[in-house]
Amino acid sequence: MAEPAMSVTPYWELTFDADGDTEGGRADRSAAEMARRGVRDLIVFAHGWNTDRSAATGLYSRFFAPMPALAPAARIGYVGVVWPSMRFPDEPIPDFPRSAAAGAVRRGALDGETRHALLETFPGRVSAVDRIGRLLEQRPPEEAALEEFGRLVRLLVDVEPHGPQALFAADTLTDGLPHDGGPQMFAGPTAKVCEEFARALAGLEAGGPASGGPASGGPEAGAARGPGVEGFSLPDPWDGAHELLRQATYYAMKRRAGTVGERGLGPFVGRLAAVAPAVRVHLVGHSFGGRLVSFALRGLPAGVRAVKSVTLLQGAFSHYAFAARLPHDARAGGVLQGQQNRVDGPVVCCHSSFDAALGTMYPLASRMAGDARGAFEEFGVGSVLGAKWGAMGHDGVQAVPGTRAYTLAEALAGPLPASGCVNVDAAAVVRRGGAPAGAHSDIVHPELARLVLAAGRVR
Repeated sequence: MAEPAMSVTPYWELTFDADGDTEGGRADRSAAEMARRGVRDLIVFAHGWNTDRSAATGLYSRFFAPMPALAPAARIGYVGVVWPSMRFPDEPIPDFPRSAAAGAVRRGALDGETRHALLETFPGRVSAVDRIGRLLEQRPPEEAALEEFGRLVRLLVDVEPHGPQALFAADTLTDGLPHDGGPQMFAGPTAKVCEEFARALAGLEAGGPASGGPASGGPEAGAARGPGVEGFSLPDPWDGAHELLRQATYYAMKRRAGTVGERGLGPFVGRLAAVAPAVRVHLVGHSFGGRLVSFALRGLPAGVRAVKSVTLLQGAFSHYAFAARLPHDARAGGVLQGQQNRVDGPVVCCHSSFDAALGTMYPLASRMAGDARGAFEEFGVGSVLGAKWGAMGHDGVQAVPGTRAYTLAEALAGPLPASGCVNVDAAAVVRRGGAPAGAHSDIVHPELARLVLAAGRVR
């Protein structure tokens, strides 16, 4: 049943832990209730990085709100997926209250809200988080301090090598094996990685590519930061250390999203199909939630055709994830290759050039995570690196034959293709937000709610 704060009914919540496990009895009771309530179309939304359940449900309530009026004759049910992820308080979400902590501390320091979120997201890491906080506050000039910082951040996000999460970090495969051996951004000197992040951040703050300003990443961007810390040349690598922490936690969230999708949500959809075969399921995911719902396709039991559409809102995973072959490596393919065929309808990928998190920071971090040998090459907007390490939410699905492309207005004029991958340029509405994430979280728009309904042919 709907909670008092939820804008729509009937509404159910599915909660998963980091390994994709859920309280099975409650999930099965929800599936049975969906059948009893006569739901015809079930819209399942997975959030991206959110610190807590209240932030996730707030997003769901606002996004779902227009749908009953948009499809008044439809028998729609709504599901919010809650999984353990994290958003840094300094990342603004348009139309949502900005954390008071975001502007209350010096740039780069670890405020109390972020510390609490780290401890909630990575339990058992109190001493590492406390030491990380002291290093960010003190910014020691010795390079050894940065190396210690890098070791602590890696310790924070490491998982058991034989545990389920270790299998879900890769977006691509080489000769059938995951093309991802862990966060390789820690394989080289931490100072150099932090310097790259500092240059990219300086470019975004000056008005980088995601906001239509000058390109980020050049040496002059770092020089514009002003005097450095004694012992380091410009740019000051401590300016990028907080971003290294952010991107390392995002790597962990990306890994969790795949785990929860394949081990948790996919099997739940299979159980729902068994008890309520007439229910048409529509998967929606924002940011890493897009990765979650995409990996749910891999977790569907054989023969299940209950998923009628997938809508990815600023998906934070490789734009080659569905590709059979990568343009830059004929031996490699996407880890989700062919999974779009598990959908009895289209996979619709929304993207926006105003998304700085995916347009600048994601390819930079992905390159560092996946290719230590190339981690210190100069990063330039529009370079081959952007193509190699790009994200779904920046330029859409790539290297999948037959993919169609539309503007948002064209997509809403419809009809959308009945199957296959569909890219929708949503920059007409996904355009608000400041550094470092840009418009990444600017997704609560009635036009995008309409797009979800159009993708699923919900009337």
